[in-house]
Amino acid sequence: MPDNYIQVITTTEKKDTAEEIAQNVVAKKLAACVQVVGPIISTYWWQNKIEKSEEWLCLIKTKKELYNELESAIIRMHPYEIPEVIALPLVAGNKDYLKWLEDNIGNKR
Repeated sequence: MPDNYIQVITTTEKKDTAEEIAQNVVAKKLAACVQVVGPIISTYWWQNKIEKSEEWLCLIKTKKELYNELESAIIRMHPYEIPEVIALPLVAGNKDYLKWLEDNIGNKR
């Protein structure tokens, strides 16, 4: 059962943007939960140089089958030219939590 679920990660420059993404995807039932963590410091390559910036991390719990719709929703709201939107599989999880996920995402909009 855990293999039906993923955690999607995105980062934003502003806390308000991260909270807007969280509110929007949960309201649309594209995710059961979004945790906003930060600030964090990201170091990365951008336009042929190393950049360092403060960002806010969104940890989004959802179902695999909703990934494409979730990704589109994030990209529509995201100010970055190339936003990070990546998914990690869940390999194990508390069965009661996974049931809660199932009950709070997807077709029940």
